[in-house]
Amino acid sequence: MLADEVDFVIGVDTHTDSHALALVEARTQRTRRQLSIPCTRSGYRQALRLARRQAAGRRAWAVEGTGSYGAGLTRFLHARGEQVLEVERPRREGRQGRLKSDPLDAERAARQLIAGAAGARPRLEARTQALRALLVARESAVDERTAALNQLRALLLSCPPELRERLQGRSQRALVQACARLRGGSDPERAALCLALRFIARRVERLRAEADELEGELARRVHAIAPPLLARRGVGPICAGWLLVAWSEPGRVRSEAAFARLAGVAPIPASSGKVVRHRLDRGGDRRLNRALHTIVLGLRRTDPETKAYVARRVSEGKSEREAVRCLKRYLARSLFRLMEAMPWA
Repeated sequence: MLADEVDFVIGVDTHTDSHALALVEARTQRTRRQLSIPCTRSGYRQALRLARRQAAGRRAWAVEGTGSYGAGLTRFLHARGEQVLEVERPRREGRQGRLKSDPLDAERAARQLIAGAAGARPRLEARTQALRALLVARESAVDERTAALNQLRALLLSCPPELRERLQGRSQRALVQACARLRGGSDPERAALCLALRFIARRVERLRAEADELEGELARRVHAIAPPLLARRGVGPICAGWLLVAWSEPGRVRSEAAFARLAGVAPIPASSGKVVRHRLDRGGDRRLNRALHTIVLGLRRTDPETKAYVARRVSEGKSEREAVRCLKRYLARSLFRLMEAMPWA
């Protein structure tokens, strides 16, 4: 229990402009001090002075949102040798969920950590956090490109017949290139439609170029950080990037079982009567789960061993979904051990 390892826990409820702190005694869970600080370096120094003055000795920080609102405070404390652990934001459900204030949330964070209900190490490795920024930017470009393509196809449905027939039946790239070159002519309605199609098509081309450039940079960085990961069959730079971001650094995730739970691929008992089965976990890091699922889909198409495994599991009475669940669990174990064994400087 953390209460046996530290004397004080400082819970932090993080926001854009300010953080609420609550200093809680680990053994008695009594709140000794509450404080609000600005999200600035002077505010961080004020928080650290409070901890050193009123929580001298063994202490830990329970910070909400270490990868977002609390990132600045987390890096500041970690650089000064403080023990910082991550706490999830509380769910607003039930009677207790209606009790809401920043000091109360800070106390909740501290008590969660003392009770052992939270306490993951924050993701602070600079190289994997750089990958996360590139992945988020690429994902945004891909989503916006998909939305623009859908708008383009929807507008084509209302085009004059001669224009629609000229553009129908083309591949996606050919359609975008043709729409990017459209000219309106003298008819004002046709001119407006062609202008809209042209701008949307050019947006699609720009977003495709952004996504390709970001993917190239991701591939270069992932290859520099973890070449053994890219060498695995079915693992591309995007999936490898999300794996590295979730894993972050050696020792952050305590075991391969914890990594499987983080990925949402740990089996959950779902037996009833004479039927003994497990189901997939719907929680966890869904981007990490999607990366594992993408790898499994690729292996099912190209890898003979994977095809044979699925066929054997189905012959034993499992459904294909259950066979895929088993594959994702095995893959999480295998890739976690690979990442932990990589040379890391």
